[in-house]
Amino acid sequence: MADFQDEKKVVSAIDTPSSGSLKDVTRVSSPARSASVSQVSLAEELGGTKDANYGSTPDHVFSDPAIAAHWTEVYEGAGYENRHRFDPSFQWGASEERKLVRKIDFRIMLWAWIMFCSLDLHRKNINRAISDDMLPELGMNTNDFNYGQTIFLATFLLAELPSGLVAKKLGADRFIPMQIVSWSILSGAQVWIKNRAHFYVIKALMGVAMGGFIPDIVLYLTYFYKSNELPLRLAFFWTALSTVNIVGSLMAAGILQMRGIRGWSGWQWLFLIEALISLVVGLFAFVLMPPGPCQTKSWFRGRNGWFSEREEYIMVNRLLRDDPSKGDMNNREGVSAKGLLKAIKEWEMWPLYIVGVCAYIPPGPPGNYLSLILRTHGFSVFQANLLTIPAYFLFACNLVILSYFSKRFNERGFIASISQWWMLPFFAAIVALPNAGVWVRYALLTGVLSYPYCHAILVAWNAQNSNSVQTRAVSTALYNMFVQAGNIIYDNIYREDDMPLYRRGNKVLLAIVCLNIVLFLLTKAFYVWRNKLKDEQWNAMTPEEQQEYVLTTKDEGPKRLDFRFVH
Repeated sequence: MADFQDEKKVVSAIDTPSSGSLKDVTRVSSPARSASVSQVSLAEELGGTKDANYGSTPDHVFSDPAIAAHWTEVYEGAGYENRHRFDPSFQWGASEERKLVRKIDFRIMLWAWIMFCSLDLHRKNINRAISDDMLPELGMNTNDFNYGQTIFLATFLLAELPSGLVAKKLGADRFIPMQIVSWSILSGAQVWIKNRAHFYVIKALMGVAMGGFIPDIVLYLTYFYKSNELPLRLAFFWTALSTVNIVGSLMAAGILQMRGIRGWSGWQWLFLIEALISLVVGLFAFVLMPPGPCQTKSWFRGRNGWFSEREEYIMVNRLLRDDPSKGDMNNREGVSAKGLLKAIKEWEMWPLYIVGVCAYIPPGPPGNYLSLILRTHGFSVFQANLLTIPAYFLFACNLVILSYFSKRFNERGFIASISQWWMLPFFAAIVALPNAGVWVRYALLTGVLSYPYCHAILVAWNAQNSNSVQTRAVSTALYNMFVQAGNIIYDNIYREDDMPLYRRGNKVLLAIVCLNIVLFLLTKAFYVWRNKLKDEQWNAMTPEEQQEYVLTTKDEGPKRLDFRFVH
């Protein structure tokens, strides 16, 4: 401890500005504070090369003493839980930051991924259960199933924002484990459903239990990662979808063969076994989710916690230099009614919400019904579940590749639109060849479902453009609510009277793909336009006026003139 403090004092003495005069605010405020520009490190690696993503630099957003004093006051006033580790003079190397990020990936990101797997296991196992004659055994048809899914998504959607507000008040580390345990119990209860009414009730309750998990965990991850690190981590996070689909299909192929044991159907065993798996995840979540970077000490995680004092300093200061607004609220502070209304009225976030409604509609119906479609073409339950695996594997690969290129080129709108360009030829062929052979149709549907998923890009895009904890807490939930609204739409596109080829439904999906391409381009153009207007206002101010604005403005979130939208 003494060695670390001595080292801190030496670094501080080297880095402390020799003059107390204020520096040009255009340097520290406008570009440095923009979420679209990451801090450039001057730290030297052992091999003599420079790392642009890791390590501190003496020239950062808090280099100006007046700016540092302003944000210190903000953090104290907000009761920011990590403010005791905030130090504008603190320096660290690129290699130790990279090592620390890998540690965070293992401790935080991997567990977040496992928890997401436990969610998606129960969101998607119904698609595998219906391949085992679940619908006729419950006296249901395709339309009944669609209504049940609509009820689930509607309650899921309605629970998003309330869940996010509760999690912000209680802390995600407390609320998320409660959610996992709740939906595990409810999913296991599906074993005893006997008819359509039971199905509707259980789906409604599961929607309430699951709603809000995704925005809650995304906000939680922002407590540990910089804005330019989040997209690739979220890409890994969403590989849970394909992982669960692959592993779930393999599990279903075996578990559904248990039909007849104790007089149960295979789908009943599927619900029970998978509920027990996620229940274990939920119980461990209570002890494996620390509240934040500096709160990892516990009876289970160790009395010294997961991170050393120096690592805590690195974590806190790298986050705040990337985005000072991450310390403007305590992580157990609720969003007030006034703050909620203000965040909802942030109209510049709404283009992303609109994209969220439409972007994921096209692959939805084929994904829901792929195994059932394969059954109608004569494949067995076992074969139908195994044949879904190639699409899910390609989906995971394309998700990571798309997110990597988005980060590599610092581009969101154009690259995210590739998801729609990918599906366009496949849907065009499905519509043009309605009587194609079974293997051609399977290949086309696999092509659609292997599309490069842009959700990680859009979620990170939304988080970066929020530019404050309060706005981010609400906008993350709102964005996901709009996504769920899109899911409700797609759950009602394939209808009973359109079976088994769903010709009408596929024409609708093709039209939505074309619409989505236009929406992505318009969204990018919107943020380019907004940044241009902000530049004009900012550049019309003198350096003294700019500095006065930074220190005294009441503007918050994306309304700040010294903030630039990413696109």
